Amino acid sequence: MAVLETIRVKFGVLITVLIALALLSFIVDFNSLSSALNSTSSKYAVGKIDGKKIPYKDFQEQVEYQTRIAELVSGNQASSEQGQQQIRQASWQHFVDQNLFLKNASAAGIEVGKDEIFALTTGELDSPVMQYSPVFAGNVNIEAVQAFTSGIDEDQSGNSRLYWDYLQHQVAVQQYYAKYASLFTASSLFNNVTMQNTLLENNTTSTVEAVTVNFPFQKDSTITVSSSEIKKYYSSHKEEYKQKANRDIVYALFEVEPSEDDFSAAEEALEEVYDEFAGASNVKNFLMRNSDQALANYYYKEGELRSISPEIDDFVFSGKKGVSPIIKADESYYAVKVVDTKSLPERVFVRHILVDSDSLANVVLSQLRKNPSDFTSLAIEYSYDHNPNVAQPGDLGWMNQSNMIPGMESVLEAAVNKPFILNTRYGVHVVLVTERVDVATRKQVAFLKKTAVPSKATMNKFYSKANELASSAAGKLEKLEAAAKEQGVYLRPMNINEGTSNYASVSRAKEVTRWAFEAKKGEVSNVITVNQNYLFVVGVKESHKEGYKKVEEVKAGIESILYSQKLADKVAAEVASKIEGCTTMEEVGAALDQTPYTAENVSFAAMGGEYEPAFIGAASSAEQGKIAGPVKGSRGVYVLQVKERTAGSHFTEEDAKAQAAQKVQYESQMIVPVMLEQTGSVDNRERFY
Repeated sequence: MAVLETIRVKFGVLITVLIALALLSFIVDFNSLSSALNSTSSKYAVGKIDGKKIPYKDFQEQVEYQTRIAELVSGNQASSEQGQQQIRQASWQHFVDQNLFLKNASAAGIEVGKDEIFALTTGELDSPVMQYSPVFAGNVNIEAVQAFTSGIDEDQSGNSRLYWDYLQHQVAVQQYYAKYASLFTASSLFNNVTMQNTLLENNTTSTVEAVTVNFPFQKDSTITVSSSEIKKYYSSHKEEYKQKANRDIVYALFEVEPSEDDFSAAEEALEEVYDEFAGASNVKNFLMRNSDQALANYYYKEGELRSISPEIDDFVFSGKKGVSPIIKADESYYAVKVVDTKSLPERVFVRHILVDSDSLANVVLSQLRKNPSDFTSLAIEYSYDHNPNVAQPGDLGWMNQSNMIPGMESVLEAAVNKPFILNTRYGVHVVLVTERVDVATRKQVAFLKKTAVPSKATMNKFYSKANELASSAAGKLEKLEAAAKEQGVYLRPMNINEGTSNYASVSRAKEVTRWAFEAKKGEVSNVITVNQNYLFVVGVKESHKEGYKKVEEVKAGIESILYSQKLADKVAAEVASKIEGCTTMEEVGAALDQTPYTAENVSFAAMGGEYEPAFIGAASSAEQGKIAGPVKGSRGVYVLQVKERTAGSHFTEEDAKAQAAQKVQYESQMIVPVMLEQTGSVDNRERFY
């Protein structure tokens, strides 16, 4: 009976498991289950901060949020690669703040209360977040904040609420950073002893007579480095050999270029609309429909178009009417005509007073017309723009066609020292142009442009060549190398990490990197297409995991270091033997068969200049009048004698304080990186972007 009961129990468990699996198969999509399991793996995490993984899904949600904020602030979509990188950095910083920094700040006893946030957001206390917010444009006070927040609920889009919540959060976080940094700064004591030592070190210069025995270029066969010495050095310097995961690869690159037929097709396409272009009354709309280049609101000066084509520049500034002949430049065909001509400066210096109403702008303009010299005082009194980083209140600085605040383009045509009112999305400006530089005749040009683009037939031709190489390789590195040699294809060697996106002249080629990090050593890819115009065939020669490099991988470098150290020891010993008993530098020179030379103004302030650190250190610490050395440097061995020391005063206490403040500022910038390092945090963004 006992045996029977055991069988029943075990069989009952088996039946239960089978039934559970059967039911599970009805309600669970195993592909989804696999995806869910993968999302919890570190492989699918964008990073790990203080032990907490940041899943890709969570990070991407933050990217979308930061994208909305960026669009609200700028009014434009962040479509450039640089803009996307800034958004991803802001997203990463969000997780760093939430998972690490704010916890550490709180543990240090730092608090930011509601009353404090209220004071910071209403201008009672200064907040750089509020000051540089485009909504308030430096005009942070209770009235301005109330005016903005009173309309939040009326904004059906929800953008106002989103931005206000974002501002309050950023104000609080920035205040935590400010308080933490102030604690850090206060703990860096620059006492009087340190001050005097700094002044002495930087103001004391030495005149030194020296002899240098340079290390020989030819390898010294009597110096050997053993395997045990290499291993010992590696063990004591292991932290220097940390590495991120990387791959040694070779790749063949095929750039798809237009064929003669493709060039002919582009020229024919331009010829078809050439006559219509000549008679088009609405050039802007015509180019939008027919040209590879839209009409730009840019005015060229003579010579500027030569970078595209000398023929185009000659036609535009020859005074000829109508449309140019068809001109070929690089891979494009052009026909151009002048749309407008103006006398414009290269750049103008602009000042402004930013106000919130037309009526106030008219009051300010009236006062300026009476007394133009009052501009600075009026800017201080009325302007919302309180930028501290300008020479004079109200300065906007130099502007040109390529560096222009949106809506202020008319400043290029404005008269000098004649103020006027200008409306932009930032508010109402009373504008004053004080200088115009390099005024010249400039022309707006319409470009009817057709670029030769590889056709499908051309693409297939290049793809066949790349595929021939990939097929011959059959996924094996040794076969790839043999096939490349046989077919006359160059394999480019390269070491890459997960952040690599540029290959030779090809940018945004992350597809290649992702494949290489998924592949094993010795594998070869199929054809990888990048940016429509580039074809890659890639082979992995070596796969290096994240962690410490192997001794074998760094052996040559360590051997070189140890050889240099032993060579320096040997040369220094030989020099010491030869100069024994010498009492003057002339005797030292004779003993070493070298001519003594004079080094002047040697000091710690000269570090990084003509003299290497070992020489400067020895000269600064040597007793005056006594022969010092031999001193081992990186270039050779030195023997020296300090002839004279001069104590100057060019390095002041203000310089010393500024230097100390700079060091503290640098150290404070390392607060978060050190926190991340100490908690073993990992940033895997390069794996995904």
